[in-house]
Amino acid sequence: MYAGLVRRALDEDLAGAGDLTTEACIPADSVSRADIVARVTGVIAGSQVARHVFAVVDPDVTVEALVEDGTEVEAGTVVMTVDGSSRSILTAERTALNLMGRMSGVATATHHLVRAIAGTGAVITDTRKTMPGLRALDKYSVRMGGGRNHRFGLYDAVMIKDNHIVAAGGITGAVEAVRSRVGHTVKIEVEVDALDQLDELLVVGADIVLLDNMDPATLRKAVERVDGRMICEASGGITPETVRAVAESGVDVISAGSITHSAPQLDVALDFRRD
Repeated sequence: MYAGLVRRALDEDLAGAGDLTTEACIPADSVSRADIVARVTGVIAGSQVARHVFAVVDPDVTVEALVEDGTEVEAGTVVMTVDGSSRSILTAERTALNLMGRMSGVATATHHLVRAIAGTGAVITDTRKTMPGLRALDKYSVRMGGGRNHRFGLYDAVMIKDNHIVAAGGITGAVEAVRSRVGHTVKIEVEVDALDQLDELLVVGADIVLLDNMDPATLRKAVERVDGRMICEASGGITPETVRAVAESGVDVISAGSITHSAPQLDVALDFRRD
């Protein structure tokens, strides 16, 4: 899932020339122990990816994860220890922290939304608004934060969005065209941004309706009109401040692009022990 990504990230950092600073000032026989520490409170994700970075740089470096992915930790928590060649640890450090920090940031952002809607019956999912090349890691991180995954790409589910509807000449034509091409095992999701569009969709039918950028009152009306005939998904403008009201409208799923495209990096750092 991530071997090629890690190799490319290390190549980007080393460019075939190696770590000039470390090789110049650290003796080849120096060994160290270091801690990877969460500087702030958050949900950890990416331990295995970080471990792989160190292994690619030096298979003799020993890495021990002290907390499992998906665990919420307090600021100051040591989440991993690293033992081995000082040169190898320093060379791998930034790539390992970059990946783990991003993944933990996505997990933490997801966790905030999941916690905000607790008890409503709705679930949080991601979208395709992921970092190019990092989708598998982003979506894994969402799961570690307590969310669920939406489609992974254009290849594994049908979602008829606003531009499809315009280009196809309307909701009915778009749905009927898709239905004539895909098998009965493929679910069809259709995006609507107004109740009159929803009414048209209810006539032609679909498996899931994406209720786009609707306020909670409109969402509530939409859920009442659907009356269990489709899964109702809300999306657009989802924040920790708004998500509870969206969930209380009765929707089944809330998809949030922000948990992957705008999640702040969780501050994780590597500290050499001085003893």
